[in-house]
Amino acid sequence: MFARTKAPLWMGLGLVGGLLLGWFAAAQSQKSQRPMLFELRIYTTAPGRLPKLHQRFRNHTMKLFKKHGMTNVGYWVPLDKKDTLIYIVAHRDQQAAKRSWEAFRNDPQWQKVFRESRKDGPIVTKVQRHFMRPTDYSPLQRTP
Repeated sequence: MFARTKAPLWMGLGLVGGLLLGWFAAAQSQKSQRPMLFELRIYTTAPGRLPKLHQRFRNHTMKLFKKHGMTNVGYWVPLDKKDTLIYIVAHRDQQAAKRSWEAFRNDPQWQKVFRESRKDGPIVTKVQRHFMRPTDYSPLQRTP
């Protein structure tokens, strides 16, 4: 039997935070593999079609992004906007982003998935795109 401890919650959170910081530090040390250009994308879907977009990303898109040199950073749904997906991918630079997106769009597997997922109509109705670089004080800043 395990004894229950009455350790404060902050101690557990500190452990998780420490593990995340360790992971982040290890990722930072791999400078040759760490992308420095972040791309924020916001997709608005047709009403009720967000689950289809999640399915497409979960089962296909993320793998194809990786295949074409993009780094999947994170995916979110805002609490105050229905039918919206926000995500960030990372690239080495804008040329790499351009090449990755071109290869992705021309990938026969993506073209098939895209066509099949739109059989019941379009999923995405609006795309916003912003390229970002970390500030000099950001924890994501490249180390010299």
